[in-house]
Amino acid sequence: MTAATARRLFSTLRSALNAAVRERLIPDNPARYLKLPKGRRPFAVVWTKRRVQEWRRTGERPVVAVWTPAQLVQFLSAIAGHPMFAAYHIMSMRGLRRGEACGLVWDDLDLDEGIAYISRQLQQGANGQLKACPLKTESSCRAVALDPETILVLRAHRSRQERHFNQAGTRSEGWVFTHEDGEPLSPSYLTRKFNDLVEEAGLPPVRLHDLRHGAATLMLLAGEELKTIADQLGHSSVVLTADTYLSVAVELGLKAAAAAARLVLNAGKSPPGGGSVRRRRAPVLAEITA
Repeated sequence: MTAATARRLFSTLRSALNAAVRERLIPDNPARYLKLPKGRRPFAVVWTKRRVQEWRRTGERPVVAVWTPAQLVQFLSAIAGHPMFAAYHIMSMRGLRRGEACGLVWDDLDLDEGIAYISRQLQQGANGQLKACPLKTESSCRAVALDPETILVLRAHRSRQERHFNQAGTRSEGWVFTHEDGEPLSPSYLTRKFNDLVEEAGLPPVRLHDLRHGAATLMLLAGEELKTIADQLGHSSVVLTADTYLSVAVELGLKAAAAAARLVLNAGKSPPGGGSVRRRRAPVLAEITA
């Protein structure tokens, strides 16, 4: 059991016992005397070439890992003809949670304006039935900007869906992502299919939720501000966004340091005021960059 799972169980138990105290079923809440180790939030790491080699050699994988842009392209190309392609595309590009993707209806999408309104999620109850539920937090209710490629993918998906329903004589309830009979997808179904597709593609493993982390990484690499990323992901604060993707920010910092070093090197190639290149300094600069 991970530290995060233990904290969630503790929180549920404490809430239940607090309710028992309010109902005068027990005199005190024994859970309030327990202290759990804080644990550390697992930071997202990128599946670099070195990490992939290590995973293939040992089978060990990071707790939270994201694909590189090239790996994501490889995955999306491999599943281009799959019925769930559009679902995984919007999750990987715009960072939707799996329940949010399952809960989308076509009325939530304004493809002309390029906006997806996230207002509900689908969850599976104890009886196995799907039900529409409120989002995780108030800030999760948001308008997500859709990029032109995602708009094209969703338009193509809608055309195929309507064609299938017309041919099969199936009635749709307006869900964006459905089974062949028009019933909405469950979050667990999306996860199972995703794991199978990743294995078939021969890519290093990531969790379905890691597509959300990957979307944030893409936005960071594109130079988006943390506030914009937090709004698009539905985070309650920029602090949460920064904390979650600290490891990615470190890699970006190293990238910025390399860019600064290049500026120094370029400046060192010619003296102030022009003149010939100072070749005598080149070996020293070469040693620094090495």
